[in-house]
Order: sequence, then C-alpha cells, then structure tokens
Amino acid sequence: MNPTIGNKIIVSAPARICLFGDHQDYLGLPVIACAIDRQVILTAESNNDRIFHISMPDISSERDISIFETFEILESQDYFGSAIRVLNRYGCRPTKGYDLTLKSNIPINAGVSSSSAILVAWIHFLLKAFGCDQKITCQLIAQLAYEAEVLEHNSPGGRMDQYTISIGNIVYIDTATDLTFQTIGTSLEGLILAESGEPKDTLGLLAHVRKNTSEAIDAVVKKATGFRLKEATILDYERYSAKVSEKLRPYLYAAIKNHTITKEALKELRQERIDYKLVGQLMTMHHFILKYQLGVTTLKIDAMIEAALKADAYGTKIVGSGGGGSIVALCPLGEEEKIIQSILESGAKTAYKVSVTKGTLNK
Repeated sequence: MNPTIGNKIIVSAPARICLFGDHQDYLGLPVIACAIDRQVILTAESNNDRIFHISMPDISSERDISIFETFEILESQDYFGSAIRVLNRYGCRPTKGYDLTLKSNIPINAGVSSSSAILVAWIHFLLKAFGCDQKITCQLIAQLAYEAEVLEHNSPGGRMDQYTISIGNIVYIDTATDLTFQTIGTSLEGLILAESGEPKDTLGLLAHVRKNTSEAIDAVVKKATGFRLKEATILDYERYSAKVSEKLRPYLYAAIKNHTITKEALKELRQERIDYKLVGQLMTMHHFILKYQLGVTTLKIDAMIEAALKADAYGTKIVGSGGGGSIVALCPLGEEEKIIQSILESGAKTAYKVSVTKGTLNK
C-alpha cells in the first residue's frame, strides 16, 4: 500500500526480473517478467519552498528542482526531468514543493531495473500529489514511465521494465503497437538472484543488438513479403536465413527462437500445476541463445550459470540486457542455500533468494 499521511506521501516500486523475452520487447514481441521483493521507497513531505528537494542517500546524491521547471532542454538520462515534461502533457502540474528521500535495496547496474524503479516511484508520487487529467492506473503509470525513459531520450529500450514494475506479480506483456498485458501468476517458488558485480553498458549493448536484429529482420522482409516475425518458426529461419548476411544470421535466429521459447513458457506458466523443471529448462535454453547467438554474457556470468546448473538448479539465465549484471536461477525448494553457495564459490558478488511481489500501486 502507498499511504498519504498528513502532508507526507509514501510510495514504493519493485525491481523486476525478465524470465523470458530478453531483447524481444523492442521488436514488438511478448515478454514474461516478474516484480521481485527488492524495492525503492520514496518518502515525501510538503515544504514551503516551491522546490523538490530530492535526497538519495544510497548513492550520496542530492538535487533541487523548482516546481516551475519545464525542462524544455533535457539533459541525457535526466529521468526526473523527462518525467516532469511528460506529466505536464497529461495535466499533472506541481503546485507546491516537497522534501523527498529515496531509499532502495535494489542492486544498481545489475540488470533488475533500479533506474526504472526510481522513475516509476517518482511518477507515482507526482500523480499522487498533483493528479492528472486521466484515471490513475498501473497501466497509466507504466506508459508515462516508458515515455519518460525511452521516448523522451530516444533510447533503444522497450516497455518491459516500466510495465512489470508498475503492474507487478508475473506478467505477460505483448509489446506490439497495441500493447496488452495479463497477470499470469503471483508466485514462483525457488527464485535466486545472483549479482556478478560487473557493471553493464545497458544502452550501448541494447543499441548494438537492436540495430543488428532490426537489420536482419528488415533484410528478410524486403525479400520475403510473407514473413511476419510474430508468426515465424525455426522453419522460417531455415527458409529465409540465406537472405541475411552471415554476420546477421545469429540475430535473426535469436529473435525467432527466443519468441518460440517465450510462447512455450507462457503455456506452462498458465497451468494450474506448473512443471518447474520444464520452466527451468526453458530458462536455460533462453540463456544459451543470449550467450551463443547474441553474445551478451561474460566469463563471470558464464561461470555463475555453470555453477548453478551443476548444483542442480532447474534452470538459470542472465538477467537484463547482458554484458554483466546478474543471473536468476529457478531452484528446487530446500536446495536454495546449496545453490547459492555454489554460485558464490564461482565468483559471484552476492546471491540471495527473492520472491515475486506486487506492483507500485498495490504495495
């Protein structure tokens, strides 16, 4: 729950883990992700300064923003500013200042969307404090966060992060033009998050993979008018791969195969009794596509993955865009500590159990 107590407003937003569909959402393909019980908590108390005094003690950062600032000129990756600019267009206009403190136990630069969580919490606060010209829903918060983080900055990302954090639980998101989503579960037992400690170049890696994948798909579409990525199968890859340069073929294969894996995972996660071993196997299959076709893993991530599998995890995969960050492992109940120890011995910075949790409006 996100209460308003007198002049104080408290909101929170969770981290997220992509279970299936990494490097798929910006292609208009579906993803399956979940919110986890690591969160940013924003506490705001009104002041008389007509300024937002923002304190983020976890990263030793402070910032002041006038309530009259419109951010006509926007600095790179200034998500506080881009959110205000977007919300102004939706009729959300600040009328008084607040002292804000943001505290978080979400690992930074680890592939679990710490920056998106802060942005969602900031937008949720602004809407709660000042309203807007639409009904405030989790989907509205997600859309505003997507516009502020991706569209305003012309970034290469998709909508998975903002929608998963806003909606919460385990969510299936069809990221096509007419975006739809469905909550497909509220728990997934035996999840472990393990941090490599290696920083990621999220935007750079996303841009690189997106560019190559888009070029591969465009090459097929130009030469095969009947090709539709969303309906494509591995047979289509075999049929059309010769129309793509050797350099780009892995990107076409990854787009098609990972979409197939996501569809198989969706079918299983909708079952009344989930086959955890099968879900884990699909996670590992997804990871190997990310590793061997897209090349987004590192030596340390590979060692952590191998350690988790040798310790009998059902399955495991890298989390997020890649190039470092974290892995997630799905484990048999009662075996989590053994698997955590194995991952730590492989060189991980830290590893711990996580649980599926609700989104920002339902905390």
